[in-house]
Amino acid sequence: MPVRGTLEDPTREQLVRVQYADAELVADYADAYSGWGPAARYHRSRLHAVDRVLREHPGGALLDVGCGPGMMVRHLLDDRPGDFAVTGCDRSAAMVDAARRRAGKGADFSVGDIREMPFADGAFDIALAMGVLEYVDIGPALHEIARVVRPGGLVAVTMLNPRSPYRLVEWGLYWPARRMLGGLEEAFHVPRRHGARRTGIRAYAPRRLRHELWRAGLQAEDTLFYDVTALLPPFDRLVRRPDRPERTVARGIAGRLGTGYLIAARRL
Repeated sequence: MPVRGTLEDPTREQLVRVQYADAELVADYADAYSGWGPAARYHRSRLHAVDRVLREHPGGALLDVGCGPGMMVRHLLDDRPGDFAVTGCDRSAAMVDAARRRAGKGADFSVGDIREMPFADGAFDIALAMGVLEYVDIGPALHEIARVVRPGGLVAVTMLNPRSPYRLVEWGLYWPARRMLGGLEEAFHVPRRHGARRTGIRAYAPRRLRHELWRAGLQAEDTLFYDVTALLPPFDRLVRRPDRPERTVARGIAGRLGTGYLIAARRL
């Protein structure tokens, strides 16, 4: 039987850390968000959702928690020049290096874990946590985000929507099928064309996330679903949709088709 935490049976922490540990993996991550694939579609829709939340906010000190290679930071610098004093933070030094290159001198960056960030209490007017909460223990992470935001400040967090038809098919059928096919290819010594890397993702439904926000001292104000699509994997990979992100966000019943969602909250 493999020992817990070995290469044969990695822990969730190891799965998360290894994904973006070097520059090549970081480049693959950034490349996936360009073009017309599902990841790029998701990324553009999420940017639009964030823009809608920030539309009424005049500016201020903004923290991008789990900034990755800096795509959100670059977007904010281009879309709202001069409005925000942007700081990016990520646990991966390789991600932070890529973010610095992408942002130039327009933002500050720090390497730090979301559970213990190197910032003073109430240092920011706004905190964004885009695509990071799925990879961490959500309670301590939200408490730390709340700590670094001033009272009354805005917190916007996103989460993959585990109850959407898309995610149910992707996680319950599509990725398991790819892993099975990859195993068969390896067993029969044929070139391996299938497979799916295990990621350590743990996603929560909106009701659970709102509860966790409240426990951290954050009052949820709005829930916006994005990447709304009736297409299911793998068929969504075969269809190129027009780049109209305003059509990919919704609230209410229509939002159930969103593959991800954003909750805007205020620090109490």
